[in-house]
Parts: sequence; C-alpha cells; structure tokens
Amino acid sequence: MSAGFPEYKGLNLPNVAEEILAYWKANNIFEKSVNTRENAEPYVFFEGPPSANGLPGVHHVLARAIKDIFPRYKTMKGFQVKRKAGWDTHGLPIELGVEKELGITKEDIGKTISVEDYNAACRKAVMRYTDVWNDLTQKMGYWVDMDDPYITYEPKYMETVWWLLKEIYTKNLMYKGYTIQPYSPKAGTGLSSHEVNQPGAYQDVTDTTIVAQFKALDETLPDFLQNEGDIYFTAWTTTPWTLPSNTALTVGPKIDYVLVETYNQYTFKPINVILAKALVKKQFDAKFHNVETKPELLEYKEGDKKIPFYIVKEFKGKDLVGIKYEQLLPYALPNDNP
Repeated sequence: MSAGFPEYKGLNLPNVAEEILAYWKANNIFEKSVNTRENAEPYVFFEGPPSANGLPGVHHVLARAIKDIFPRYKTMKGFQVKRKAGWDTHGLPIELGVEKELGITKEDIGKTISVEDYNAACRKAVMRYTDVWNDLTQKMGYWVDMDDPYITYEPKYMETVWWLLKEIYTKNLMYKGYTIQPYSPKAGTGLSSHEVNQPGAYQDVTDTTIVAQFKALDETLPDFLQNEGDIYFTAWTTTPWTLPSNTALTVGPKIDYVLVETYNQYTFKPINVILAKALVKKQFDAKFHNVETKPELLEYKEGDKKIPFYIVKEFKGKDLVGIKYEQLLPYALPNDNP
C-alpha cells in the first residue's frame, strides 16, 4: 500500500463517504477541478433542472449519478467543465398545489387574490424544498454549482429563451408542425405528459367508444375489391380527438380481414365495410344477424327487427397495403398530403 492512502480493514461505506465529502469540502476539490483548467477547451453542462416543490426520490439520485459521469469524464480528458445547476419553476402542478393550499380556483385569480399575490405564493411554494435538494446534492457527491443556479421564473431566463427562439427563427431553423396536444380547458393551457400523469388526472370511467369509417379511394383499390361499390375501412378508437389529424390506418399483414356487405344501423342505407375477421361477431352484435346468401341480404327493409350482414370475401392484411382513403374531416387536411 502506497504511503498517504488510508487502509480500510473494516470497510464502512457511510464513513468512507463522509470522509471523502469532508476532504472535497475542505480542499475545494470541485472548484479546483474547474479553476485549474482555465483557458482549456470548455465542455458546457447545464443541468436539466428538477423542481424544488417536491421532495427528491431515488430516481433523482439515479438520474443525477448518470449525469455526473459525463462532466467528470470530460474533466479527466482535460476540458474545463463548468456545471450550471437550475430550478424548474413553471408548470401546472405547482399552480394547482398553491390553489389547493389557498382554497381558490383559477377563476379567483384577480378577484379574491391579486395576480401579484398569487405569483408570489407560487414562487414561494416552488422553492419549498431547496434545502433538502442541496443537502442531497452534497451527500451523493454530485458536482454542480448550486450557488448560482438559473431559475426559470426569473425574467432574465424567460427573456433569454425568447431571444434564443428569435435567433432560431431568423436563421430559418424553425418550422411549423402539427401534433396532438393534451389541453386543459379549465387552466386554458396545453399540458405535458408529466402533468397529465399527476395524481387524480386519470380515473376509470365507462364511456361510449367510436368506430370510425374511412371511405376508400376507388382508384387505389386492388383488383379483388373492384366493382364492389363504395368500401369503408372501420377503425375503433378510444381517442376520438385524434381523428381530425388522422393520416394513416394500419393492418396486420398476416391477419385475416373480410369485406362485409350490410346496412348502416343509423341511416339504414347499404354499406360495404372491411374489418378483421375475428372482430365480426363483436362489431355485428345482437342488432345484426349473419345471412348465408346475397338474396337474404336484399330482403331487408328498414324497420326490420335485425339488420342482416353478408360476408362477401376474405383476404389478408398484406393485400390491403397501399390503399388510400378520404380524409375523415376534410377541413383539416394533413400537410403535403391533400
């Protein structure tokens, strides 16, 4: 064993950690790892910020341990690595928590409580557990500058973001796209996936689902579906709000599908639909009955107790690939695909 290194005969990891942390603190090791590399090539690290309105968990320790690897590696390679800590202070969960504490709703802001007082309460709440976070940061040996963090509610930060967006725009690097965005009518804002997954955001309900009909374009139908009249693909969805932006349907190449001739249960007009063979009994339930021949189908009259359906032919999903269909809601045509 080389002189100057302690020999651990009875290894006690918590004690080792405390000794190392004390040594780092007494000798400013983190600061020296940065300052001794002045004029070296920089490696920039801005921490993806946590939110201090909640207590840290083991998943934060895991994420920070992984993040810590890269600045340390780059430091060992000779780079100067300044680590900028940050606090995420925006978001609906913070607002909802404050409103619950104050016993108010969004409608009360500007009435029973001023906007200034509401914002002040949010700023206080969002930094509630800063001391706990700082303590954890030190104990786990995560090297980051906690003395000068960026805070997302500060005007300087927000104005910097707007400036960056302007620079991206002037360099023609910004484009207009389309996406499905969760939206809160009550809060009047879009929601992140994290916000949608807050406690109480989901609940089990029984609701009516939708089977949408997409009319196939005749000129794209394969030969075996020609001369069958108008054909519609049926697709079940539990997210009907995505239908305005629908641009594609999928089929399983090896799944058996059928063309069914029947009558629309709402308009009672003749219709041809394509669906998976295994779902025929589910789609055509007690309101319908299966007939063996086409003449039986033609005997149907509006008002009859049950609507007949007739399976015209069967095929595989791979036989349907490439067929196009009309946009379900023509006022929202997809980009570059009229």
